Amino acid sequence: MNTQVVLVTGGLSGIGRAAAVAFAKKGAQVVVGGRRDDAGQELLKELRSFNSEAEFVLADVRKEDDVRALVDKTVARFGRLDVAVNAAGSEGQPGPITDQTAESYAATFDANVLGVILSMKHEVRVMQKQGSGSIINISSTYGHKGTAAAPLYAGSKHAIEGITKSVALDLAKSGIRVNAVAPGPIDTGLLTRFTATPENKAALTATVPMNRLGRAEEVADAILFIASDEASFVTGHILNVDGGKTVN
Repeated sequence: MNTQVVLVTGGLSGIGRAAAVAFAKKGAQVVVGGRRDDAGQELLKELRSFNSEAEFVLADVRKEDDVRALVDKTVARFGRLDVAVNAAGSEGQPGPITDQTAESYAATFDANVLGVILSMKHEVRVMQKQGSGSIINISSTYGHKGTAAAPLYAGSKHAIEGITKSVALDLAKSGIRVNAVAPGPIDTGLLTRFTATPENKAALTATVPMNRLGRAEEVADAILFIASDEASFVTGHILNVDGGKTVN
């Protein structure tokens, strides 16, 4: 783990931030991509406090030039790319389908789907030259179940799972593993925005068999595992981290 070079998109908050911190604590060399320079510089201080070599790159995953530069700067700084965590995303605009527009579709799918496609394109470009690598996309329990009043978010996460499985098959013989982690209700800013009110958050919590929200750090632990050599025979898998919410 100490020699891993790890790239995290959407690493300034929530699950992405927790993953960046978790890798830094393990001694990995961590590059974080995000859209807010001030927050990026603050995160760098934290990552470096764990004696991790870390860098922040200003990047918007919806823009291919930004993604290309993010990956290339990672390789220029550390010489390779071992792990990529594609955590950038948005909850989109909740509401029934009759409230959705072309603009709300684009805002959700550009962040959640296009961003992952562009990130994987350039991460794979580098990993294929190495003959190794592990990519972890962030899905959701709504990536394989429906949910009322959030059709675009659920649709975008369904797309992530299909793309993850398909790319995993394409790359199965290359030494590159591609998986996704699917969190259930995790106590992050995204969930607070998604639920909108304390009452809605409490109602969602009540649907979790473990009767609590998950923590971003718990999802990060799952990401660490699936990125590691201990998961060397795992590819094309969607790992639920959901307190039993999707148990059939």
